[in-house]
Amino acid sequence: MKRIFLLLALGVCALLLAARHAAAGELSLPPGTETILEHIYSGRSDLAILEAEALEREQPDHPLGYLLEAEARWWQIWCLSADYRYGMSLPRHRGKVPADQVYLEAVAKAEALADASLGKHESPDMHLYAGMAGGLAARMYGLRAENRAAARAGVRAREHFLRTLALDPSLADADMGLGLYNYYVDTLSTIARVLRFFMGIPGGSKEEGIRQLQLAMDHGQLTPALARYYLAICLHLYDQNYEKALQVATPLVEKYPANPIFRLVRGDLFGKLGRKAPAIADYRAAAAAPIADPACRRKLEQLVRESLAAQGAGAERGAGQ
Repeated sequence: MKRIFLLLALGVCALLLAARHAAAGELSLPPGTETILEHIYSGRSDLAILEAEALEREQPDHPLGYLLEAEARWWQIWCLSADYRYGMSLPRHRGKVPADQVYLEAVAKAEALADASLGKHESPDMHLYAGMAGGLAARMYGLRAENRAAARAGVRAREHFLRTLALDPSLADADMGLGLYNYYVDTLSTIARVLRFFMGIPGGSKEEGIRQLQLAMDHGQLTPALARYYLAICLHLYDQNYEKALQVATPLVEKYPANPIFRLVRGDLFGKLGRKAPAIADYRAAAAAPIADPACRRKLEQLVRESLAAQGAGAERGAGQ
């Protein structure tokens, strides 16, 4: 009899897990969302921003247009804030710049709209959007080394993501935010302990974070590319697991071959693994990518020159022009 009950319990658990994965992708997204995401991760933030602003005009009470605008603007911010150190190109801590305000205004608008909707009727999608807004805010504050503001925004986002999954466990995009939270809080132990003591920040688990990022990669609608990017960066920067990071990053390059940032990410990993020829090929492909913003173009060319120099190579004449 005990064996029968055990089998029944295991069967119920399996069904629940399968239901979570089978039901993934239940967000009702506004028309044009997939095109905007495609342009963001193809390295065409210029197009994505215009499309997101059009979505805001068409659906002014929906948070997603503002979230997509902020995400598109982030990659422009990434470009202008990055430098090449320790064998990888990444944004580094910096002070405030005027362009930050446009990004933060879009984030604040998205959060306000989601909160207003939740005040009328609680729904998992609006908790997801509110959590995404908190995560986007935390990302900017982290870039500016505003650790307390980043922690507050991150904890606020975490609460929304947990509520999202409590209401609808199929919304794997919430796993993206929770995965990053769990990974970073566990990995950045010294900072996290100090902030946790003063602000009551919940702890996290790096292993659980990796599992959740994988869920978002496999089953999310809005965040698969972002989850893949951050998992590759985490495995590179904190775990020094370059081979695994390369396996995670390569599908990004394959799906979005014109994105110079993804090329730099993979080139750096090839470089760490001593594979100079594919590293140089990725760096030169990054230099050849079409970049609309002149300031970003100049910064990208600088990153490529420094990356190639680290591999003992030079930029090809005319690359990036």
